[in-house]
Amino acid sequence: MNQPQDDQAAIEAGRVLFAQGAQFFHAAQTRASLPPAEGAEIALAGRSNVGKSSLINAITGMRALARVSVTPGRTRQLNFFAVGNRGLVLVDMPGYGYAEAPRSIKRDWQGLMFDYVRGRPNLRRVFLLLDARVEDKPADHAVMDLLDKAAMAFQLVLTKSDKLKPDALARKRAEVQALARKHPAALHDVIVTSSETGAGMDELRAVLAALAA
Repeated sequence: MNQPQDDQAAIEAGRVLFAQGAQFFHAAQTRASLPPAEGAEIALAGRSNVGKSSLINAITGMRALARVSVTPGRTRQLNFFAVGNRGLVLVDMPGYGYAEAPRSIKRDWQGLMFDYVRGRPNLRRVFLLLDARVEDKPADHAVMDLLDKAAMAFQLVLTKSDKLKPDALARKRAEVQALARKHPAALHDVIVTSSETGAGMDELRAVLAALAA
């Protein structure tokens, strides 16, 4: 079945935007070191090893743009990547939950992370990544609660979908959609992705292009 014309136009807008390339331009470890609030920022958050860096590389089509580490929790700062010339900025947030303790998540995120999502005037959305292969954890719920408290719109994104069979993936997507409906700051649409196969990348690029417009 052919895609509706508006969907095709959105996908084409995303393709054109990301065909312009992307580059790392700033890292911040404190609120004072954040770059000027320019352009439309979209932050990517998730547990350590959920695949944030791999997803950024897949979205941009640049394998080495974001450093991928096999060591969970290696990212300890906000990393900023400029996309094209339309003022879109992707922000790679530190991975959370390596210790699986909601109390430690709140402690870490009530510093720079919470200040960033609550007070950044050009932050349009947070993409909260969840591994499709595993159950959501208390750390995920703690971060969702903090995003609700910050009144920051967020959208759930399933990663590593290629590791599940279609029936299991459909059940997982339904579970995550039900989870989203429990949070006032969450959008109900869940994006299913795989950095390995490229699944969901057209949809992600389309959403990002619309947010940057």
